[in-house]
Amino acid sequence: MTQKDLELILLRQWAAHIQTPIWIAGVEGELLFYNEPAEQLLRRRFDEAGEMPLDQLAALFNTATEDGRPVTSRDLPLGVALSERRPAQGRLRVSALDGSVRLIDVTAVPIIAAGNRHLGAIVFFNEVMP
Repeated sequence: MTQKDLELILLRQWAAHIQTPIWIAGVEGELLFYNEPAEQLLRRRFDEAGEMPLDQLAALFNTATEDGRPVTSRDLPLGVALSERRPAQGRLRVSALDGSVRLIDVTAVPIIAAGNRHLGAIVFFNEVMP
């Protein structure tokens, strides 16, 4: 297991106590953590999923635009937050791990630590109810 930056450890602790679904990604887009409300939406506990690289995530969740067009990892709000280091938002269709398709609003914000160190991004998402 690699050493994590203190800011990411504290952010994970904070996210564990928030009732909004939250996803924390590293600099390369790899999944570092998601909280319990995100577990309910994605249909898998983080302890079961664990950390994983961005490419594996894209295949696992089959993400598309609101109208069903495939979207690349770079064009996701997370991809924009990581590559351009700016907040980004969008509405996406995501296949949960139980096979259900969910429409979610996503906001991704880059994590910039002291000394202008880029540590990844935090993603807030919420299911859009019909």
